[in-house]
Amino acid sequence: MLELVIVSTLNGVLFGMLLFLLASGLTLIFSMMGVLNFAHASFYMLGAFFGYQVSQWTGFWPALVIAPVLVGGIGALVERYGLRNVHRHGHVPELLFTFGLAYVIEEVVQMIWGKLPVNFAVPRSLDFSAFTIFSTNYPAYKMFMLAVAILIFAALVAVLTRTRVGLIIQAALTHPDMVAALGHNVPRVFMLVFGVGTALAAIAGVIAGPALVTQANMAGLLGPILFVVVVVGGLGSLAGAFVASLLIGLVQTFAVAINASLADLFRPFGIAVGPGGFLGDIWNVSVAQIAPILPYVLLVLILILRPTGLLGTRET
Repeated sequence: MLELVIVSTLNGVLFGMLLFLLASGLTLIFSMMGVLNFAHASFYMLGAFFGYQVSQWTGFWPALVIAPVLVGGIGALVERYGLRNVHRHGHVPELLFTFGLAYVIEEVVQMIWGKLPVNFAVPRSLDFSAFTIFSTNYPAYKMFMLAVAILIFAALVAVLTRTRVGLIIQAALTHPDMVAALGHNVPRVFMLVFGVGTALAAIAGVIAGPALVTQANMAGLLGPILFVVVVVGGLGSLAGAFVASLLIGLVQTFAVAINASLADLFRPFGIAVGPGGFLGDIWNVSVAQIAPILPYVLLVLILILRPTGLLGTRET
């Protein structure tokens, strides 16, 4: 039991921090531009495939730097020559633009790398067991993923709160006209933030690619839960995204490890429902079986009880 708790906690925090790497960029983009970027998970996928391709030529470590820079550059160009031109027509065209962009990126990935998973392997320098918990060997690469996520989180907070660039960005989020009046190029700040946001998604893709399956539909697998994180945490709230990421990561990881059902819970009290009884099938469904829908149940509850999210101020 203790082994299950420790391993599930580690996996939950790791998954939560991976979600935060994605959600942080999406949150910054929404805070500044007021649009939910439906193509954000596609930049995550693009980072994984760029990381795979570059690693074939130069190795994993250069790919960890080069791939996010390339994806961030593409993101900046998308904002400058695409989203900025659409922005003047309102939010609906922006959403349609990013929605279509997600399909374009997926089709381009399939044309170049195909529909089958690619062999994006864990680097040899990290392909060993970091430590053993009871009978479970915990991979060193997962600890590396966790360390990278924590370092980026700390760096992001430091830049936004301790540097001149961070102060300008924060001011542009809420008072863009005042920032422009002070002589700063607000459109350039927008482009910078969009590029950095997509680069954060690409970093998540590069470090997650070897641990997860790198394939052309990986954006569709992670995209929906990413928006759950942003809404649960509160649209525009970086702290909320962090809390929601950890919460959803832990909830889903622990749920997958629990095989108990309502029937198991009430059996000691002599209450039993057979397969043919009222709601008999639901009575015997285990927590692990409903684990994939738990984040969405949490989303519905948040929207009912606190529409602004855990730490948000904007109405969702």
